[in-house]
Amino acid sequence: MSTTTAQFGKETESSGAFRRQSNRFTERIHDDPSATWPVQPDRYRLVWCRACPWAHRARIVLGLLGLDRVISLATVDPIRDESGWRFTLDPDGRDSVLGIEYLSEAYRATDSSYDGRVTVPSLVDVESGLVATNDYGQMTLDFSTEWTRFHREGAPDLYPEALREEIDEVNAHVFRDVNNGVYRCGFASTQDAYAAAYSALFERLDWLESRLADRRYLVGDALTEADIRLFTTLVRFDAVYHGHFKCNRNKLVEMPALWAYARDLFQTPGFGDTVDFDHIKRHYYATHEQINPTRIVPLGPDESGWMTPHGRE
Repeated sequence: MSTTTAQFGKETESSGAFRRQSNRFTERIHDDPSATWPVQPDRYRLVWCRACPWAHRARIVLGLLGLDRVISLATVDPIRDESGWRFTLDPDGRDSVLGIEYLSEAYRATDSSYDGRVTVPSLVDVESGLVATNDYGQMTLDFSTEWTRFHREGAPDLYPEALREEIDEVNAHVFRDVNNGVYRCGFASTQDAYAAAYSALFERLDWLESRLADRRYLVGDALTEADIRLFTTLVRFDAVYHGHFKCNRNKLVEMPALWAYARDLFQTPGFGDTVDFDHIKRHYYATHEQINPTRIVPLGPDESGWMTPHGRE
């Protein structure tokens, strides 16, 4: 078994390959009153960061399904310091509902021995202040399947039963090579580990470019969970991953089908209005000082292209 070393607050294997930390709180919220964490309106608070792609997709799903009416939102500062995610955007630097300064306070209340990284998104039980789940992979699927009683009228079916096997397969490829792949490039600590991650990333982007050349969405003929998971990486690609994480074979804007697809989603209500390029760039460039020791945040790229016609109706 390979040894690991801490780097950038992450873990890298002895080969220099990045290894993502496992989620600590993985109990699910079920539509069952006897469950440890039952579906219940106004009970939970979703802690997210506008900069984080994993949290961003939870925010998008919450809004598309209308669950932001029954699950409240807490937004942390894009700059994460040595104590973790901070509620400095709120008056007096405390979350107005949970009353805490750092998300880590909820983690320690839930598990006093926890010494791993504190992550977003996290669903926190408002009454107890305990973390119900930080399992970003399962969280959005449960929003679609366990919270159906509280979906808004006309909400999309983001995880249709007939397409779940294909959605899961596509999501697995996209997670390994793209969502997590950009991090495997950026946090690699050896040339070989970086090269392997880089090759896998662009092979998968080429596969996606081909797949999306003659279809509007990744799976089926309507928006699904698969599109949301890919979008939150694509929208950050040229702003941070291309330069900061050395994912620089080409930019998103140089891949015609993917660029049009990303613009199509960006211009869909619930997507572009949740994107904050300022938070995205400040988080990546000002937090990863080992990659960017000057912490200078680039002024580009030009964001106006996101609203240009995409031609995919």
